[in-house]
Amino acid sequence: MEARLNPFTNPVLGKVFKHIIAAGKVLEGSALPASTQELVKLRASQINGCGFCTDMHFKDAVHAGESPERLNLVAAWREATVFTDAERAALELTEEATRIADAAGGVPDEVWANAAKHYDEDQLGALVGVITVINAFNRGNVMLQMPAGDYQPGQFG
Repeated sequence: MEARLNPFTNPVLGKVFKHIIAAGKVLEGSALPASTQELVKLRASQINGCGFCTDMHFKDAVHAGESPERLNLVAAWREATVFTDAERAALELTEEATRIADAAGGVPDEVWANAAKHYDEDQLGALVGVITVINAFNRGNVMLQMPAGDYQPGQFG
């Protein structure tokens, strides 16, 4: 399978992706735990059907020491006992924000309040940023039909 358009060689799309990547780099240095960031990226990618990002974030998380068992349960986090209350709140916010078009009125106040119980304002800002960036990548990659399965941890720096 080959992508419809290569975002790494297309001059216009390459510039757009570079800016999205730069936004992601800002979030790497935030106070939001890296493990939470990877869980969020994986869950949004699953919801959006982005095989490229699902592959990448699963492999990056395992490479960083995350348990494959926990990652396997991200799609069923409500029933899983392996996530902290804070991680569960982040996953819930991720789902609501990713499926924003499905809910008239956007993210419910109770979902936001639950996240705010576990994260301070800087961490909430980072959480919103991570969800925003991964959804942008997912939508672009799905549209381009980016192939999945060949990603190697750290491949993009």
